[in-house]
Amino acid sequence: MKKEGLYIQMISPHGLIRGHSMELGRDADTGGQVKYVIELGKALSRLDGIRQVDLLTRLIADKSVSEDYAVSEEPITDRFRIKRIQCGGRKYIRKELLWPHLDEFVDKAVKWTRQQDTLPDLVHGHYADGGYIAMQLEHNFGIPFVFTGHSLGRAKKEKLTQEGMPEKEMNRHYKIHHRIRIEEEILKFADLIIASTTQEIEKQYGLYKNETVPEYRVIPPGIEIDKFYPFYHDKLPETERTEESMYAQASMIQELERFLVHSDKPLILALCRPDKRKNIDGLIKAYGEDKELQAMANLAIFAGIRRNIVEMEDNERDVLTRMLLMMDKYDLYGKMAIPKQHDFEHEVPELYRIAANKKGVFVNAALTEPFGITLLEAAATGLPFVATRDGGPVDIVRNTQSGILVDPTRSKEIGEAIKKMIADPEKWELFSKNGIMNVRKHYTWESHADTYKKEVQTLLRAMEKGEMKTAVPRDAVGRRLVKLNHFIIVDIDNTLLGGDSKALSRFLKKIHEMRDRVGFGVATGRTVESAIQVLKENSVPSPDVVIASVGSEIYYGENLHYGKGWETHIRHRWDREELVGLLKDFPFLEYQEEEAQRPFKISYYMEPGKDRLAKVHGALTVKKCRYNLIYSHQRYLDVLPYRASKGKAIRYLSYKWGIPLNHFLVCGDSGNDEEMLRGEPLAVVVGNHSPELARLEGTRNVYFANGEYDEGILEGIGHYRFFEKLES
Repeated sequence: MKKEGLYIQMISPHGLIRGHSMELGRDADTGGQVKYVIELGKALSRLDGIRQVDLLTRLIADKSVSEDYAVSEEPITDRFRIKRIQCGGRKYIRKELLWPHLDEFVDKAVKWTRQQDTLPDLVHGHYADGGYIAMQLEHNFGIPFVFTGHSLGRAKKEKLTQEGMPEKEMNRHYKIHHRIRIEEEILKFADLIIASTTQEIEKQYGLYKNETVPEYRVIPPGIEIDKFYPFYHDKLPETERTEESMYAQASMIQELERFLVHSDKPLILALCRPDKRKNIDGLIKAYGEDKELQAMANLAIFAGIRRNIVEMEDNERDVLTRMLLMMDKYDLYGKMAIPKQHDFEHEVPELYRIAANKKGVFVNAALTEPFGITLLEAAATGLPFVATRDGGPVDIVRNTQSGILVDPTRSKEIGEAIKKMIADPEKWELFSKNGIMNVRKHYTWESHADTYKKEVQTLLRAMEKGEMKTAVPRDAVGRRLVKLNHFIIVDIDNTLLGGDSKALSRFLKKIHEMRDRVGFGVATGRTVESAIQVLKENSVPSPDVVIASVGSEIYYGENLHYGKGWETHIRHRWDREELVGLLKDFPFLEYQEEEAQRPFKISYYMEPGKDRLAKVHGALTVKKCRYNLIYSHQRYLDVLPYRASKGKAIRYLSYKWGIPLNHFLVCGDSGNDEEMLRGEPLAVVVGNHSPELARLEGTRNVYFANGEYDEGILEGIGHYRFFEKLES
C-alpha cells in the first residue's frame, strides 16, 4: 500500500554539508548551494503532504575536516535527514575529482533506498554531479527526475575563456568537457528544471543543445527571515536576544576594530568565497583608487574561511594573496578589514546588522552571479546593496527595489554607486525599508517550498496519466527489483535453450506465475545484442537482468539499461591494449571476430593443449597484470578484468539490490558458469554439462541434475523446493 504524503530524495554528493554551522566559503564546493539544499529540506519537511525528505551526500572521514561529515545519518527535523554514503574512499576530494566514483554512489544509494522499504516519489539532483546520480536513480526506479544546476559548465567555460584560461587547463582542473557532456544528457532526461531566475534559463541553459527538451520553472530560493531580522530590532526594548547572538555581535565588532582606525564610519561589506569570479580585485580597486570613498567609509571583506593561505588550492591562494598585495599597494591599512574566518550560523547575520547600523552598503561585485542569496540576506536586515548587472541580481533588484546594479568590470562605476548610496541618507533609508518589506514578500523558504510542492504534485499527476514529457521509457525495473527477495539466473546456450521446447514452456510458465516474488535473469557468454536476439527467436520474455559477455556487462529490464556501476567496479586496473599486446604472439591463441570483442572482454579460440592455460597465466602474471581467465567448452578463452565474471556479477547484484546470495538459484552447463555455481547461491548443473564442471561434484550447494537443459533446471528447482518455500 502506498504511504501517505510525498517522499523526496535530494542528491548533493560533494559531502561538506551539515545541518548546523555550515562552512560556507570553506572552499569552492561550499557555496550557496549548501545552504540551499538544507533550507529547502527544512522548509519542505514543515509542509503538510510531505512524508519524508532525505538529502544524500558523501561520507567523509578525514582529519582535515570536521567529524560531523563522517556521521552516517544526521536528523535535521522529524521529517528531514542527511544520509551520508561512502564512495571514492573516505578522504575529502573536490567535486571535479568525484566523477569516476559517482556510479559507486548510485549503487550504494540504490541499496540504501531498498532498505527503507519505500521508494521516493521523485529524486532531485543538485549541481551536475548530483544531477548525474539522480538521473541514474530515475533510470533505476522509473521515478520523476528534477534538476537544479546552481551553476553550469558552459557558462563557466565562457567566463574562464574570457579570463584567458587555456581549454587544456580547464579540462585538467575542472573536467569541463565531461561536465558539459553530462549536463547535456541531464537536459535530455530531466522532467523538470528548477531555476532561480529567468536569466538563468535564457542565458545559461540557453547555451545547451538540449535546452528545449525539459520543462522549466522559476522558483527563487528564500532566506530565514527569523535569523536575518531588521537591524533596528536590536534597538527595541521588547526584542529578546540570545546570549549567543549578542556574543556573535560583540565578536564581530571586536574583529573589525582589530583592523580599522575609525571604526565608527559607514561600512562597505563583502562576503564571498576567495574565487576569481567573485571579483574581489575589482572591489578593492574601486575603493583603493577613490580617496573620497576612503574618507567616507571603511571596507571589510570576509573572503571565506582560512587558516594558512600557503596550504590552500591555487585559485583561492592566488585570490587571497592578490587581496593582501592590493591592500598594500593602495595603503589601506586601518581602512580595510580582512578577517580570516566567520561563523555563518550566528556571526554573518550580525555582520549585516552591524553594517546597517553604520548606514553602510553590501557589495557583490562578482563577474557572474547565478542568483545572489547574500543580497537577500543583506536586504532583509535593512542593508542596501550594490551588485553586478548579471544573472540573479537583476531579478532581485526588480523585486526588492533595494540596490543598484553595476558593471563589475568597471571599478569606477562600483565606487560611484557605493558613494551614491552612502552620501544620500534619504535614498539609503528608502532602499533599507524596501529591502526589509519586499524580501518578506517575495523571498521566503515557506513560499518557495509551497510552490515547489505544487509543481511536484503537477508532475506526479502527469506521470500517473501518462502525459509526462520525458525522454526515457519507464519500464521501472528498479521499482520491481527493490521489491524482490529471490532470483533465478540461468545460462542461455545449452541450459535455457537447446533442449525440449515443451520443457522450456513449462519453465517459462512457472517463472511467469511466480513473477511477483521471483526475478528472472540470464548470464551468458554472448553479447547483449546476440543474447536478446536468440531469446526473442525462442519466445523468451525480456529478463529482469542480463549478465552478458561472460559477466563483463550487466543490463536491466526491457529497455536494457546499462549498469554503469558494474563497469566502474570492474574497470579498476584494466588495460585492454596491454593485454592484447602481451598475448598476440601465442601461436595457439586465435583472436575471435570483432563482434565477439567487448571493451571489458578479450576473446580467443584455443584448442585444448598441455600447459597452454598455464602459459597464458604466466605471461600475464610476470607483467603484474590483473585479469580473470575463463576457459569453456574446450574451445573459448575469455580474458576479463580481475573483478569480472558471471559469479562476481551475481554477487554484485546481491549487494546492490539487497537480495541474499542464498536466495539466488543459478543454473549452468560450462566452465564460464563455474564461478557463479560456487559459494552461497543454490546451484544447478544441468545433465548435459561440459566435462570441465565435473570437478564441482560433491561441492556444497551444487546439485547435479539428471535432466538436461530446462528439464535439469526444473529438476533443480524441485530439489531445492525453491518455489514451495516461497508459497509456504
